[in-house]
Amino acid sequence: MIPTVPQPAFAKWCYRAYVVMFFIFLALPLTVVCVFAFNNSVFPALPWKGFTLAWFFGTEAPFIGVFNERAILRSIGTSAFVALWVSGLAVIVGTCNAFLFVRHDFRGKALLYMLMLLPLIIPGVILGISILVFFSSVANALEDTTGLWFDGLRPGLILVILGQFSFITTFATLVISARLQKFDPSLEEAALNLGASKWGAIWQITLPFLLPAIVASAVVSLLMSFENFNTTLMLVGSDAPLTITMFDKLKQGSTPVLNAVSVLLIMISAALGFFSLLFQKMKR
Repeated sequence: MIPTVPQPAFAKWCYRAYVVMFFIFLALPLTVVCVFAFNNSVFPALPWKGFTLAWFFGTEAPFIGVFNERAILRSIGTSAFVALWVSGLAVIVGTCNAFLFVRHDFRGKALLYMLMLLPLIIPGVILGISILVFFSSVANALEDTTGLWFDGLRPGLILVILGQFSFITTFATLVISARLQKFDPSLEEAALNLGASKWGAIWQITLPFLLPAIVASAVVSLLMSFENFNTTLMLVGSDAPLTITMFDKLKQGSTPVLNAVSVLLIMISAALGFFSLLFQKMKR
């Protein structure tokens, strides 16, 4: 793997074969999912019965396309609502965390940093159950005290947003912190010497420098929120996000409409990833 070290031809071919097999291993399941989204069959399996777009635009049973499936469209809207809230909160809090951990030294900083990283090693199911039990206990105590019903502390979209926010913020913090560590503080000092206020220097100098990382963390947060299942399953109420709806339909039997949804998600993820890379190149 070191270009300057001589290697036998057999080792080079083995390495190339390994790289090819690795990418095939990654791409093959996605390719199979995409192919069967266009199969003119009610089952996502062989034999191939012809090309069709019915699983996207079909209106008659059994070929009800994803764009005419009300439950899936509703769940996509719910996931988008949750993802936007989670992404916005994660970026705001992640930016504040980045300034806290990169710019300041205080007692207990290492412990606080470890606590911030803790959601990354806690299984999503355990995290969801912990949040559910905590807020349910708080809701029961408040209801016993006040006699009022606190619906926001029960399973539903608010808890889903808080549950996803609790660990996605960690990723946003790490991405933005890595960018902030490369920032030259002398640029802020120059702005202060020219008469800018502290907040003005941050707004005019620091945040534009952090913008590529902020956009990247927002994209990552959106995608992670959309695909999250374990934590969401523990906290969901009557309004089910897309992953929960797909899971419920999968229990009733797999159909190519789920493949069609997967194709749309792959396309959206690829588009967001390309946008993030393009934006970072433009800002370099």
